[in-house]
Amino acid sequence: MNDDGPARPVIPEGEYTLAYVRSPGPGGQNVNKVSSACELRFYVAATSLLDEDGKRRLRGLAGRRLTQADEIVIEAHRHRGQEANRRDAITRLEDLIIAARHVPKARKKTRPGRAARARRLEGKKLRKDTKRLRAKPALD
Repeated sequence: MNDDGPARPVIPEGEYTLAYVRSPGPGGQNVNKVSSACELRFYVAATSLLDEDGKRRLRGLAGRRLTQADEIVIEAHRHRGQEANRRDAITRLEDLIIAARHVPKARKKTRPGRAARARRLEGKKLRKDTKRLRAKPALD
């Protein structure tokens, strides 16, 4: 059995829309004729793949790809073919969803122990002495 980390989510086709547009950048004679870039739109609030906390994490992970309408827009134009760009966009969305499913471990507040406080104060004394020795002598 191959265990390459978390299982890839199966995103229902009704939860995203795909549009094919012209790729930006250089491309020769074909660039103005073929719409090979893929634009994927995923509506966060309507997804059944995540709970409310997961949706909140997904919005944070999406960054500038999140629109005012609560959609994540992923533009894929790395490849020359339409199908390859479609797979790339869906894979990138799956990666975002996998990351949003990960619940971060809650941080427990801790206090430094007595020995750690003593080491810190000793270090401060050593730095104080070093700096005092670097200073110009006082003229009395």
